Amino acid sequence: MDELIIGGQKLNSRLFVGTGKYSSDGILPEVLKSSGSNVVTVALRRVDVNSNRGNIIDFIGKECTLLPNTSGARTADEVVRLAKLGRAAGCGNWIKIEAISDNKYLLPDNIETIKATEILVKEGFVVLPYINPDLSDAKRLVDAGAAAIMPLGSPIGSNRGIRTEEMIRILVDEIDIPIVVDAGIGKPSDATLVMEMGADAVLVNTAIATSEDPVLMAEAFKYAVKAGRQAYIAKIGPERKTASASSPLTGFLN
Repeated sequence: MDELIIGGQKLNSRLFVGTGKYSSDGILPEVLKSSGSNVVTVALRRVDVNSNRGNIIDFIGKECTLLPNTSGARTADEVVRLAKLGRAAGCGNWIKIEAISDNKYLLPDNIETIKATEILVKEGFVVLPYINPDLSDAKRLVDAGAAAIMPLGSPIGSNRGIRTEEMIRILVDEIDIPIVVDAGIGKPSDATLVMEMGADAVLVNTAIATSEDPVLMAEAFKYAVKAGRQAYIAKIGPERKTASASSPLTGFLN
């Protein structure tokens, strides 16, 4: 049976969805329903349980697993502080680590991410670290107790697609915990590509939120992820450098 299990929890969808950049939080219930996703990420800095104007979590169904992220954190200490505040506010014990000190390209700091992972795992969190796709660092995160690895496809929010394909292939081949490709996925075919490579899931935000019809785009990503996973399971046929006829070239009728 083809199951995705993270942190001891069986997930019904391999599409994780982000909640930023939408014109209104009110569209989120439709997007989530259309996507079929049951893991939803939200920036902890957007969570305000004491707000009288509503809280973004109110738009996320209870059937979804909340994956808070530490967007805005620059160091391991800031990551840990945000994670603990989120858990105290009722966001659960899943956490997506984002430790980013680069303001132009928003590339993750793998060293600070590893430090934060070591601390938060010991604190009982289910940790999904967002990283530059480096094999050595990914192995260090596995040793630290990460529940999954989230390598970037290209700079976050860029919609540029998969620019780190070979590095992701290496992680898929060498890392024994789930690989969830995150950041830069711009269209459904990008999601299909990494799923065909053997990635376990993808997280998509900007590509859905900035499309003209986010609800329809969320559905497109749902099918793209399923198609890519099925193709991976079916084992894609080998490539050839020369042509190979689909039908025999002998026995033609006169």
